[in-house]
Amino acid sequence: MRTVTSPDGTTIAFDRIGSGDAGTVVLISGAFGYREVPATVELADALAADYGLTVINYDRRGRGDSSDSPGVYDASNEIADLKAVVDQAGGAVALFGWGSGAVLALAAARSGAIAGISDVVAFEPPLVISPKDHVPPKDAADKLAARLAAGRRGGAVWYYLTKVMGVPALVASAMRVSPVWKQLVATADSTAHDYAVLEPFARGKDPRTEDWAALTAPTLLLVGERSAPALTKGARRLAEVLPDARLQELAGVSNDPVASALAPAIGEFLTR
Repeated sequence: MRTVTSPDGTTIAFDRIGSGDAGTVVLISGAFGYREVPATVELADALAADYGLTVINYDRRGRGDSSDSPGVYDASNEIADLKAVVDQAGGAVALFGWGSGAVLALAAARSGAIAGISDVVAFEPPLVISPKDHVPPKDAADKLAARLAAGRRGGAVWYYLTKVMGVPALVASAMRVSPVWKQLVATADSTAHDYAVLEPFARGKDPRTEDWAALTAPTLLLVGERSAPALTKGARRLAEVLPDARLQELAGVSNDPVASALAPAIGEFLTR
């Protein structure tokens, strides 16, 4: 494990896997994810071993071995964290994110705050592009922050799942009595940071070409063939909006893909 310090003093932990000459890619986890999740480790290893990529696998703030900024939730901080990670890598760097991590990758590349982003790969960014889809409550950010400030970590997880992600209460209840719940609560502090990144893109508004014109890096948008249409809608629309984008549907893949399904698409695009 290595660390880098973000401008506000937050410590960001990361692993560097491989030392190939095919380029460098930074992995950005989605909701409740962190760098030691087995699927993330497997993906990092596959990209390094099979495609000669150097992989930077990091913990976003409030997760894993990275520190936190309790009560301060701003997407610009997560972009600054990512910039610190990219800067230490040096040279051109590609970004891969899934779920909310895909939104962070896209937002960071669009912001212009990080020099040297060569490519972006995004798996099913959860953009809410229609008011007919699940739109989180307007006060969701305040509700998450209040629960965390009161030490209600389980409550923050429940709220994020049901009110932000739109997971049916019956499904969330089943998760609550499963072994996975403990893992979710362990990363509860990340929920408010995660929503700060998502909120501008979760208001049920159709993406406009002019809003995304600054994202000029070649972008690959990935969706699973078996994922629910609501989960792939954002990526499909962005493929029409971004200046330089292509859409790829992964056969037999759902919203929770394994590394063996993701690695070929990512690796072939980044080493094309």
